[in-house]
Amino acid sequence: QVQLVESGGGLVQAGGSLRLSCAASGRTFSSYAMGWFRQAPGKEREFVAAISWSGGSTYYADSVKGRFTISRDNAKNTVYLQMNSLKPEDTAVYYCAAQGPPLRVDLNEYDYWGQGTQVTVSS
Repeated sequence: QVQLVESGGGLVQAGGSLRLSCAASGRTFSSYAMGWFRQAPGKEREFVAAISWSGGSTYYADSVKGRFTISRDNAKNTVYLQMNSLKPEDTAVYYCAAQGPPLRVDLNEYDYWGQGTQVTVSS
């Protein structure tokens, strides 16, 4: 089992950057594939990015490709989401999630979720 806590959200102007962190508890963090998802008001939760247990493979939603970067530090039990060139449409609550390998993009395949962190991008 793993517990996840996100941080790093906030208010930023369009074009700005934020880095989200997701700290995981448990000794088996390095065995989990990790994902970031987001949910805007009135919309369904959607996939943003995912990374394999080793960090060797990543996958991005088309809407964030080239602007966001997912990474992980298994020594620190932490996964990151670097968000650059932010747009108002990136405004959402961002969630990290964990599941055993392989890398996954379907939120229904993740068993472990954090509580979320709010990201607001002003125009």
